[in-house]
Amino acid sequence: MKSQIIQSFGEPSVFQLEEIAKPELKPGHVLLEVKATSVNPIDTKVRAGLVPAVAPEFPAVLHGDVAGFVCAVGKGVTKFKVGDEVYGCAGGFKGTSGGALAEFMLADVDLLAHKPKNLTMEEAAALPLVSITAWEALFNRAGLTSGQDILIHGATGGVGHIAIQLAKWRGAKVYTTASSEEKLEIGTQLGADITINYQKESVQDYVQKYTDGKGFEVVFDTVGGENLNRSFEAAAVHGTVAAIAARSTHDLSSAHSKGLSLHVTFMLLKLLNPDMHKQYGEILEKITSVVEEGKLRPLLDSNIFSFDEVAKAHEYLESGKAIGKIVLKNNW
Repeated sequence: MKSQIIQSFGEPSVFQLEEIAKPELKPGHVLLEVKATSVNPIDTKVRAGLVPAVAPEFPAVLHGDVAGFVCAVGKGVTKFKVGDEVYGCAGGFKGTSGGALAEFMLADVDLLAHKPKNLTMEEAAALPLVSITAWEALFNRAGLTSGQDILIHGATGGVGHIAIQLAKWRGAKVYTTASSEEKLEIGTQLGADITINYQKESVQDYVQKYTDGKGFEVVFDTVGGENLNRSFEAAAVHGTVAAIAARSTHDLSSAHSKGLSLHVTFMLLKLLNPDMHKQYGEILEKITSVVEEGKLRPLLDSNIFSFDEVAKAHEYLESGKAIGKIVLKNNW
């Protein structure tokens, strides 16, 4: 089968188109005919060698997000049948059976769910990693409930735009930040009640303006770095901060003085642990229901790439110019 592989870590140019062996079917797995994938920041970090602990062995087929058809079913599989349309984050990392940048992909059925009927393959491929991350952070970690106020940083980011919609679906009042009027408008279209231009308003200003200085019950930081400090500043006393990018050093004095709870979500942990795979498939089935209710849709960047253009897709994501998810369509 055709595949985009890497033989070493490096720049986007390390991708090579090669013919490799089609994966052999295993019990508890299905063979997928891959139709689409999407590129996430973790994929570029793996390619660049920045997170070797989660990288697959060389030669490596990258990308976890996948949407496609089931073309063969392994022993013991009852959840899916040949011809089913499925999606998931099911490979491309250490210990998995290969990534989505190939004609076919072997996937553990526990990591997959039925594709939402009202989405294209490209749209479905944009969802798995970011929607699982947002669900874990908002509901399993931060415990967001109906009626709470939540500040979500990064309105048009991969996780941020999903988090806005899920928080609204849960019944929260949603505030979100972005850096431009265009992105703020998208935030509104996604369902945010209040949008905040963080280039024009300081944390102190918008906390005073929207919460009378009390702060937000829940803050979801999808940005990381210095923004985690701003998240502590924006949170209310005994508030909750959820983060997905916390590989950084911080002074926790402000968090201590407010008695904050900090919850860090690292989506790959359960993917790397086969005993936990089923939890991700279950989350995706819930995501499918929310999508089919019309309460959730992925935001796709206007540039859609082919598998032959994977290097360009990685370059584009790393440029910071994308709005929403970057999708790649299988052109083989």
